[in-house]
Amino acid sequence: MAIKQILLPLVSYPKATEMAAIDKAVAVAKRLGAGITAIAFDIDVLIPGALQTRPLNSDSLVVETPEHQKSRAHATKMIKAFETAADAAAIKHDQIVGRCVSEDMPTQVVMRARTHDLALVPIAPYDDVSEKIVEALIFESGRPLLICPEQSVGELPEAFGQVAIAWDNSQQSARAVADAMPLLKIAKTVSIFTAADKNTAADIDSGAALVGHLGAHGIRATFEIVRKSGSSTGKVFEAFVQQNRIDLLVMGAYRHSRLREFILGGATYTVVGQPPCWVMMSH
Repeated sequence: MAIKQILLPLVSYPKATEMAAIDKAVAVAKRLGAGITAIAFDIDVLIPGALQTRPLNSDSLVVETPEHQKSRAHATKMIKAFETAADAAAIKHDQIVGRCVSEDMPTQVVMRARTHDLALVPIAPYDDVSEKIVEALIFESGRPLLICPEQSVGELPEAFGQVAIAWDNSQQSARAVADAMPLLKIAKTVSIFTAADKNTAADIDSGAALVGHLGAHGIRATFEIVRKSGSSTGKVFEAFVQQNRIDLLVMGAYRHSRLREFILGGATYTVVGQPPCWVMMSH
């Protein structure tokens, strides 16, 4: 199925999403022939027991604060920049400004994402707000997720010519491949790799099976096993991307528990913390 509707969540507090990231998201949507909806939030700050200025669906109360005013200003500025970029690109677009407490923002994003083909999220390095949105989208939206490193977004391509698939024959990686099919079909090269300590018959067979599966869809792909050599899986992914000049990495998300990923530094935790390129994830 083609990608026709993209959701772009924009962070307004404590820091705003970079304007360059908004421009790049619009450019990607144009290249894919998709419409794009930006959603930003006017964030309320909860203060238990304070006099309320406006009722919310919460047991806590809210007051007008400088932080809220800052969030509102950021949201307004980002949506205006998005409209300008989308108008200039002449693509179908929409914009939404909601109001909620910060704890509810990931849920609000998820609800919108369920009726879009893809959510695109720029990631600031190891940013707690972005990571909460990403985690909610991965586990609750039922849709694939495209992330990118916000700090170097200007260097990223608008098209995904060189695509790599991090393959471990898991449910999550199989889902990611299925979701990425529209992008794999238009890629110039597709490289499949498995990060492992040694070559095993099971890894070789599953890699060959994926090459054959993609071939049945008209996608020519190569497969290799990349030795971990003591490195974490996330670092192996990063090195493969850099060495092969990969534009888009396709991978399954959270094969292990979130707690284990956090403690042991799993691949998803590493990649979400600092994406090495465009990364498409599915769970």
